[in-house]
Amino acid sequence: MIVAQAALETRMLLRNGEQLLLTVIIPSLLLVLFSTVDIVTVPVSATGDAGRPVDFLAPGVLALAVMSTAFTGQAIATGFERRYGVLKRLGASPLPRWALMAAKTLSVLVTEVLQIVLLTLIALALGWDPRGGAGSVLLLLVLGTAAFSGLGLLMAGTLKAEATLAAANLVFLLLLVGGGVIVPLDRFPEAAQSVLGLLPISALSDGLRDVLQHGASMPWGDLGILAGWAVLGLGAAARFFRWE
Repeated sequence: MIVAQAALETRMLLRNGEQLLLTVIIPSLLLVLFSTVDIVTVPVSATGDAGRPVDFLAPGVLALAVMSTAFTGQAIATGFERRYGVLKRLGASPLPRWALMAAKTLSVLVTEVLQIVLLTLIALALGWDPRGGAGSVLLLLVLGTAAFSGLGLLMAGTLKAEATLAAANLVFLLLLVGGGVIVPLDRFPEAAQSVLGLLPISALSDGLRDVLQHGASMPWGDLGILAGWAVLGLGAAARFFRWE
């Protein structure tokens, strides 16, 4: 039942033009545009090498793809399902409520795999040379998905659908600009850097960048931030989510 529901959720997401724009087209366009046009100033590394824009942008865009699916897309879709009574009806079906949430999570993971494969192929075509280990990248992506999924479900389960739509898109835009995705955090004032560095999108993009661009083994600090957001978001969603 979980697999069948997850397959349905995935088909519905991929058939939704607005969600497809948010989860696939926007990250792809940002990656191509900012990698080919001289807009982004890549921070100079400890060795004095500034590197190429695609090496800086690719990890950030992967983090953006996770946020767009696990947080923004899931929050909006779940919010309107809650408004129209879909969640209430599914909750009364033979599919248990925990299984419905598991199916939604599985759908998010399937969509993220498709996103990551597509964005990786685009980045490689642009000359990206990733480093680091796959295990560190996988752990970052899983914790990032858990953190954003919990926050998205919390928003969808507590706010009205229209408020969720507005808030989720606003948060997406704010974190796109201030989360280290395309604009390095060191471009912000020092007082803001410490605060922005605690955001889940900053932790995910910086962690992926440390591994894929600089070859770090395991960015424990960023993993700790993501784990904290995951516990906070999922715990709050489980406590305050309203099905009606």
